[in-house]
Amino acid sequence: MFQSLQMFGPVALWSPFFLLVLAAVALLYIGMTGPWRQRFGLGDAVSGTQKAYFLTGIALLYICKGSPLDLMGHLTFTAHMVQMAVLYLIVPQCFILGIPAPLYERAFRIAVVRRVFRLLTKPIVALLLFNGLFSLYHVPFIFDAVKMNMWLHAFVTSVIFVAAFCMWWPLINRLPDWQTLSGLKKMGYIFADGMLLTPACALIIFTDTPLYATYTDPKAWMAALALCVPQGTLASLDLTGPQMFLSMSPLHDQQLGGVLMKIIQEIVYGTMLFFIFSEWYRKEREKEPSMDMEPRPTKL
Repeated sequence: MFQSLQMFGPVALWSPFFLLVLAAVALLYIGMTGPWRQRFGLGDAVSGTQKAYFLTGIALLYICKGSPLDLMGHLTFTAHMVQMAVLYLIVPQCFILGIPAPLYERAFRIAVVRRVFRLLTKPIVALLLFNGLFSLYHVPFIFDAVKMNMWLHAFVTSVIFVAAFCMWWPLINRLPDWQTLSGLKKMGYIFADGMLLTPACALIIFTDTPLYATYTDPKAWMAALALCVPQGTLASLDLTGPQMFLSMSPLHDQQLGGVLMKIIQEIVYGTMLFFIFSEWYRKEREKEPSMDMEPRPTKL
């Protein structure tokens, strides 16, 4: 399939401007956490692991929104759902863990930032916000409208990304003043998160007709393609519809996308559940008195 994508040109395939922006952000981060760290008040607060998390997030963000995967997400629903799964279930975690604590603390000194962020990261609010927006986005008429409007698409995907950041925050942030969930509550949070995401996936998987015009109607599909392919390049191509790039029916493509989204979600949430349970179990064991510390009976 990659060979057939070459017709769209390097700009559509590799998004060079977006690559330059992300490269600049990565270089700024490396400078802030390296030679310039004293200027930003970071000291030795940034570990190699944190740097790896942030730079991995940058790389995955480019793969999702700048590499051929982004173009493929406009051609097939399966690629779109893989893109969404990585963008909302993995990338926010990398950024939360990769941003140094002093930068968070500096931002939270601004009263309005602290209040808004505290509201959006309340566990119930964060759960309902992310899963509600994600489900609403995949309502067919909303989905098609967003996919065919560049500015609306950028706005909606950015808002859902912020909601995903807020959803992951109660689970994995490491700031002492922002710990709102205990170990058992974190496990319940993960289960609730999985349940709330299930209806949207079920609608996509079990429907018996294709839902989205941007993957079935040639005119709507071309309008969606215009978001990532230069107009001049698009006008020079002889494209008849999405079937040119599908090895299966549109319905099967849609169902496969829903299945892959659910599988990736279960893997990510299952992995998170394992680490949360392990941490909770370790802390519980640490609370137990050691056998060696128990008083021995005295001899008469």
